[in-house]
Amino acid sequence: MKLLFELSGEHPGLPVAELECVGRVLSRRTQVAVAECPDPEATRRLSLTHVVMEYLGECEPTAAAFEGLLRDLGITTTRPFAGRVKTVQGARMDISSLEAERLIGSLITGPVSLRNPVEEYRAIVSGDRCYFGRVIFRIDRGAFEARNPTRRPFFHPGVMMPRIARALVNISLVAPGERLFDPFCGTGGILLEAREVGASILGSDFDPEMIEGCRRNLPCQDVMVADAAAVPIRDSAIDAVVTDLPYGQSVRVRAESMDQLYDGSLAEIRRILRSGRRAVVVTNRDITSIAACYFTILQEHEQRVHKSLTRRILVLS
Repeated sequence: MKLLFELSGEHPGLPVAELECVGRVLSRRTQVAVAECPDPEATRRLSLTHVVMEYLGECEPTAAAFEGLLRDLGITTTRPFAGRVKTVQGARMDISSLEAERLIGSLITGPVSLRNPVEEYRAIVSGDRCYFGRVIFRIDRGAFEARNPTRRPFFHPGVMMPRIARALVNISLVAPGERLFDPFCGTGGILLEAREVGASILGSDFDPEMIEGCRRNLPCQDVMVADAAAVPIRDSAIDAVVTDLPYGQSVRVRAESMDQLYDGSLAEIRRILRSGRRAVVVTNRDITSIAACYFTILQEHEQRVHKSLTRRILVLS
């Protein structure tokens, strides 16, 4: 099914990158993408999408083109509906959003209800295109807030927030039932999001305190104290790896240097990862030269967390 996605604006690349876990991206503009998705229900796992819609069409961002699109579609519904229009980052039509919404209301045959609609038809104007769709559902962002790290039984400062952790899990392309491993699992935030999408999870950390905390956050799950450069896992046993590598601030590691730690852990990830599958690794600096010794680098992303920390995200195969 062809779907239209209204994306989060908090990062330029990650929202589109995570769509790969549910389908094939056909086109994109700022904060919007179109993808072919075999299972629309699977899109509920996305974290950096706001609205999922049935794709109905697209046109140039002009009143005449939009009116023509609506007339060509000839939509009829018996259910109360509303029309909504969103413009992204200054993109404009030659009529106002309110006038465009009135066009939707007048050119779709059916009962209009702005206060209690059962259906919503939504246009998104981004760049040189106007996309139009019927809303299927909105992503429940409140569920991520409910899993805020400060609300877990064990909390440690500096951990990744749930929506970014979920996006990285999605970018790994792990499917329900497949095994995802985090060799620096810390308090278990990435593992928690992987479990939420139905993956079988396994984690390790060299710090016993972190593992004890992880066990409190994820009871009855497989986590262990282990050196990331020598984990007790057989070759090619893991379907996906997602991990936030240590940055060197008060972390407990066995390696003599961070470069040695990165090299040893990436070599081990390569050993245990199934051929052709993905590892998503996060650091605070550029380690592409080390990663390239063991993997093909598929994607590189940066996420500014605050003034002194920019996360560098590598997607490896």
